[in-house]
Amino acid sequence: MDSRQSNSPDVLDGVDPRQVVDAVERVMAIPSIGGTPAEITVQEFFAQAWTDDGFDVDTWPLDLPELTGRADFPGMEVDRSAGLGVLARIPGAGPGPATLLLGHTDVVPPGDLAAWHTDPFTPVVTDGRIIGRGTTDMKAGLVAAWFAARAVHTAGVALAGDIYLAAVSGEEDGGLGAYALLDRLAIRGIDIARCIIPEPTDLDIVPANGGALTFRLIVHGAATHASRRSEGVSAIEKFAVALAALTELEAVRNIDVDPLMQRWDIAYPLSIGTVQAGDWASTVPDLCVAEGRLGVALDETPEQARAALEHAVAALADTDPWLAEHPIEVQWWGGQFAPGRTDPTHPLVTSIAATHERVTGRAPAIYGGPYGSDLRLLVGAGIPTLQYGPGDSAVAHAPNEWVSIDDVLTCTRTIAGWLT
Repeated sequence: MDSRQSNSPDVLDGVDPRQVVDAVERVMAIPSIGGTPAEITVQEFFAQAWTDDGFDVDTWPLDLPELTGRADFPGMEVDRSAGLGVLARIPGAGPGPATLLLGHTDVVPPGDLAAWHTDPFTPVVTDGRIIGRGTTDMKAGLVAAWFAARAVHTAGVALAGDIYLAAVSGEEDGGLGAYALLDRLAIRGIDIARCIIPEPTDLDIVPANGGALTFRLIVHGAATHASRRSEGVSAIEKFAVALAALTELEAVRNIDVDPLMQRWDIAYPLSIGTVQAGDWASTVPDLCVAEGRLGVALDETPEQARAALEHAVAALADTDPWLAEHPIEVQWWGGQFAPGRTDPTHPLVTSIAATHERVTGRAPAIYGGPYGSDLRLLVGAGIPTLQYGPGDSAVAHAPNEWVSIDDVLTCTRTIAGWLT
C-alpha cells in the first residue's frame, strides 16, 4: 500500500459529486451539538447509511459510567446520559494491514445566532461552498472518507486488508467516542495498522497535534460595599494579577518550539475562555471563577504542563500578600488532550502526500496542529495516524462556518486513490 501506482480511473469515476454534496447537507442538517439527543441521531444516520451501502456495521451503546470512571478517561465537558458507537467494515481480499478512517460527528454550539447569515443547521450551498455548523469541523471530511471507501467498494477493488469507517462522538470535549472505539477494537481483536482522520487541514497533512488541558481558577477576594471598595479586596483585580502571570507563562512556553509547530505565531496557546465574578454591581466581588485552556507542547506530558501552570499561579504569593494568604485554587476538569505525533517520514505520511500530489499537482505542506484531537488517542494506542481533510480550521467554531465543495471532492478522490 505504501508504493501505490496511479489511481484506478474506475475508482475515481465512482465518486459522484452530487451525491457527496447531498450527503454533507443531510448530515449537516442534524444539529448534533455535544450532549444533545441529536448527537446519537447523527450516529444512527451513519449506521443506517453504511448498512445501506452493504458494509458490515457494528453499533453498540457506550457504557458511560464505566468509561468515565476510568483513571485514563480523557475528560468530558457536557452532560451525557447515553452514547452510541458506530464502526463499519469493508472486507479486504487478504490478511493485509487494516486501515481506519475516523471522524467525529459532534459539533460545537452555533454561538450568537445574529452573527450567522443563515440558520446554522439549514445547509446553504452557494459560490462553491457549503455553509453551516459542522461543515468544516468535521462532517464534510467524514463524508469524504465515507465516499472514498464507498467508491473503492463499488469498484470491486481487491484490497490487501480491511477498511474500517468509524463515526465517533464527544471529540470536541475530550474524545469519548474515540476512547470507546479503541476499547471496542480491542474487544473484537481488530488490529488497525494506520488511521486517517479527515479533520480540516486545508488539504495539508497534519501528523502531530499539541495537547490542550481545560482548567479552572478560583480566586477569592473580600466583599464590601462599593462605596468603601478600598476596605475590600476585589477578586476580579486579583484575577487580573493571575492573568498577567499566565500571559507571561504563555510567552515563555513558546520561546523554543518543535519544528513541526513553527508555522504558528503561538504554537501552544494559553487562553481564558470564561470569567464569572460578583453578584451585585455595587458590591466588591469576593469570588472570581475563570476557565481556560492550556496548550501542551509536543513530547510534553500533561503532568508537566499542569505543573508549569500551577507553579506560575503559586508564585504569585511571593509578590502579593493577599494571594499569599488566600492562594488561587487551580482545578483541572473537562477535556484533557495530551499531545501526539506520527513521524513525518512514516510511510503513511509520505504515501498520502504522494497521492495528494498526483490528484492535485500540488505537494501538501506537512506540519503540526496547535489543537488537541482524537489523533493523540490513536497514536497513544500505537496506531500511526494523521489528519488530512477539507476545510480551514480557522472557520471551525466560527459563525458562517463553511467548506469548499472542490476541497471535499479532492479529499474524497485522494483517499479513494490512496486506498487502491
